[in-house]
Amino acid sequence: MTDDHPKENWLRLLWQRIGHIVSVGVLSILYRVKIFGKENVPQDGPLLVVCNHQSFFDPMFSQTWVWRPFYFVPRHTLLQIPLWGRLIRSFFVIPIRPGQADVAAMKTIINYLKQGKAVCLYPEGTRTYDGRIGQVKPGFGLMSRRSGACVLPVVIDGMFEAWPRTQKYPRLGRVGVMYGKPFSAEQIKALGDEAFAEELTRTLRQMQAELRGKMGREPFDYIE
Repeated sequence: MTDDHPKENWLRLLWQRIGHIVSVGVLSILYRVKIFGKENVPQDGPLLVVCNHQSFFDPMFSQTWVWRPFYFVPRHTLLQIPLWGRLIRSFFVIPIRPGQADVAAMKTIINYLKQGKAVCLYPEGTRTYDGRIGQVKPGFGLMSRRSGACVLPVVIDGMFEAWPRTQKYPRLGRVGVMYGKPFSAEQIKALGDEAFAEELTRTLRQMQAELRGKMGREPFDYIE
């Protein structure tokens, strides 16, 4: 995959900001969104945002009212859908081929991080089947080492209840979003890829339990 992302001129940045305000504003009202830990989001420097995946609305929920632009990494097939694909491509995206060792996509992500951008990834790769957070794979340590990016854990809760993947259309509900404390590139390097993946998985699950408590829901059980 080549880096064919259009130049970020003022018009493109304005379009991204308008889309952000409209989409997040509508969802925030419909789902009575509660945000926790927004002060933990670094405002500059390379940033890898790692979030759980509950619904098609996750890109809007994971960024909420964070004004720093996030780049998202959709499946390349989504960009091939008439009209819808063109709309997605008009925002900040890095297409990727799921289920493959997409070295080109990895290089593109690292390149964007080296430019000091924030890239948001969903390590589960697909929407959750049961609301639980799956095991994070070790590749995030590599991306951090190559780019110097810190890793920001983010958890969304409530969309699994409102729009499980077995349900065709979404219901309304209450959604919470929590931003954890970022892992520095130095911390990640010291831990090593495998240990960092384990620590990031634990952190996301602990954040989920805390967030569900704040939203008045029972935490999920995880069998270690």
